[in-house]
Amino acid sequence: MAIAKAERLMNLALCLLGTRRPLSKRELRGSIEAYLEAGSDDSFNRMFERDKDDLRELGLVIETVENLDGEVGYLARRDSNRLPPVTLDAEEAAALGLAAKVWQQARLAGAASGALQKLRAAGMPEDVDPYEAHGALEPRIPVHEASFEPLMLACRDRRSVVFDYRKATAARPEQRHVEPWALECWRGHWYLAGWDRDRQAERVFRLSRITGKVRSRAGRFQAPVPDVVTVRETVASWAGETATRSARIRLRSGAGYPLRAKAGSVRELGDGWDELEIPYGHGLDAWLVEFGPDVVVLEPAELRADVMDRLRAVAKG
Repeated sequence: MAIAKAERLMNLALCLLGTRRPLSKRELRGSIEAYLEAGSDDSFNRMFERDKDDLRELGLVIETVENLDGEVGYLARRDSNRLPPVTLDAEEAAALGLAAKVWQQARLAGAASGALQKLRAAGMPEDVDPYEAHGALEPRIPVHEASFEPLMLACRDRRSVVFDYRKATAARPEQRHVEPWALECWRGHWYLAGWDRDRQAERVFRLSRITGKVRSRAGRFQAPVPDVVTVRETVASWAGETATRSARIRLRSGAGYPLRAKAGSVRELGDGWDELEIPYGHGLDAWLVEFGPDVVVLEPAELRADVMDRLRAVAKG
């Protein structure tokens, strides 16, 4: 939902909930700035009727009554729109506590904390240890990239974006025009899935490779948004998660923990190097390049050649 419309609906709901008597359309138009800017009476009437229907669809009970001046009035009685008491057991309260802590590194931390305080004020149990209820591990979703928030809002509002993106094989970033679909965290990194307008194809972008500011663009999406966006599956295929073959690499001791976690076998070679056998699938060459001089591909030869080609492309840039 667009921010302007959401704000307009919120203002209308507050007017209808805050009045002690029915308010006419004329009075509502004079109280809400967006209605004052609606232009003609016909434009306002259409906007008001749509907003009223949207609020009712969202669950607000709006009454239509005749007021003293013979005009039709509207109000939303508080007793008809009061939520039932919050009833959460200890497990549910602990889960919400953990969920609020997940976002503590992002700008969403304030909103999550505020929501938690409101739930506690409404009766959510406070003397619950979320770590005791759900194990000793404390969840974290790291959000260090400045592009996260503008992309999250663009996904929500269905707005296309423009940003500069540096591929693993490129020395310089290129501009991308993207219709953003979804953000997802995988193996400690955030990824954006969307439609690349220049390439006319679905693409997945790693947020840590976005440089500069993310700029929003007006206009509707050109490509349909799929019902299911498979971000993790796409990234996993790049990293060889669905591989059926194996590759042998040399890895510097104490480096490349993600590679060690995937390894089927590890053998110490001495002189500060280990030999690993890891799954080999589409995109493994791009992933290995990121480890720079800490990795040397032994076999297969085609993977070694692909890694060398990528390194040469970066060096030429």
